[in-house]
Amino acid sequence: MTSAVPKLAWKGVTKQFEGRKVLDQLDLSVAPGRSLVIIGGSGQGKSVTIKTALGLLRPEAGTIELDGKNVVGLSETQRRKLFSRVGVLFQGAALFDSLPIWENVAFRLINADGVPRRQARERAIEALEQVRLSADVANRFPSELSGGMQKRAGLARAVVAQPEILFFDEPTTGLDPITAAAINQLISDQVRRLGSTAVSITHDLASAQTIGDEIAMLHGGKIIWRGPASDLATTDNPYVRQFVEGRAEGPISQTH
Repeated sequence: MTSAVPKLAWKGVTKQFEGRKVLDQLDLSVAPGRSLVIIGGSGQGKSVTIKTALGLLRPEAGTIELDGKNVVGLSETQRRKLFSRVGVLFQGAALFDSLPIWENVAFRLINADGVPRRQARERAIEALEQVRLSADVANRFPSELSGGMQKRAGLARAVVAQPEILFFDEPTTGLDPITAAAINQLISDQVRRLGSTAVSITHDLASAQTIGDEIAMLHGGKIIWRGPASDLATTDNPYVRQFVEGRAEGPISQTH
């Protein structure tokens, strides 16, 4: 029986900076409609993994495949076409300070997809309501919103075009535990509503277990463990155990 083609796959991907391999022949794949969370220590290449998939960084070796087609080295036009299938929630929400919230959410609809402003505004308000922000938020500016509300607006922007693939970069960084839990649930709800494939990176283990179907640990430029989110607390992998328990001593401290 032939296995299904992954929605997204890194195959033998190597990326280095100043001679240091941040990704070392990385092999990782995500099935259509699944949510994968990548965990790992600082400087282990989690953000680099996402940036290579987005075409923001080009690997020295390997391929990155979307629906079985290599996307490394695409032209700018091809990369923009790829982006039309992707939504991203950046670590700091990354909203434009000078634009009202609705226009932030609708930015791609207006500037890349050519959607008329009136229609784009309606779709933006619908997306805001999906993340539990009322329509009266639409005309406010980012500086008028709390950190949690800004993160929700960023999530609305990520999902407004109903993308096939969603990337989440440290979605709960800087949020209090209650707000973080709310954002985690919203992300999980939106991924399931859209049926999208999702790849997230986080240090937040509660977040990882809420939004991920599977969790993979990146260390030394390679995936050293992968399993169902429910197995994170019970695996005997020494690297995962040290990371989950937050211990200073262990294999990570010996090689970090």
